[in-house]
Amino acid sequence: MPHTPILYSFRRCPYAMRARLALASSGQQVQLREIVLRDKPQAMLDASPKGTVPVLITEKGVIDESLDIMHWALRRNDPEGLINAMPDEIAALIQLNDGPFKTALDQTKYAVRYPDLDAQQSRAKAAEFIAKLDTILNGQPWLGGDRAGLADLAILPFVRQFAHTDLDWWTAQPFEHAQRWLAAFKASDRFAAIMTKYTPWKDGDDVVLFP
Repeated sequence: MPHTPILYSFRRCPYAMRARLALASSGQQVQLREIVLRDKPQAMLDASPKGTVPVLITEKGVIDESLDIMHWALRRNDPEGLINAMPDEIAALIQLNDGPFKTALDQTKYAVRYPDLDAQQSRAKAAEFIAKLDTILNGQPWLGGDRAGLADLAILPFVRQFAHTDLDWWTAQPFEHAQRWLAAFKASDRFAAIMTKYTPWKDGDDVVLFP
């Protein structure tokens, strides 16, 4: 299938998750190659030497940033109006998510890698972002209002990862709107559709199409 783009992905990676969410929304079909992070295929490394997922190989080149993949897919087809459902002030949340929140999330989830930092303080810093989201979600189901937008799909996989660092802690927090938002996402057909388990890809395997 020479004209079908190839997507290297890892099921639980939030960056790869949001790329798959946009591809699924757009209906843009790709050849999905699930990888094992500790044994990355040479074909993926040849395409993107930085060695992180997702990596999308199209006829016109390689896209190896998740947000760029999201925009690529939705520029081709955006039947849900995900881009239009994202005012500028909501779009700015993605930068906060990918910057300070992701840093604090990593310092919380992988605390052993940061022996000089207090994991509780890192979690508190991450929680400041959740509190901001909670305020925005008060009285509306999505960040931009009544329907999901690109920002929701871009941020939710990371909020899920943060919540799952300690679900007991998460459920005990006063983030009722953010908790409802995440719970609805996790229970959705949208989430189920992107979280199918696949056998890790090896050269010569049959083509797996997604979505």
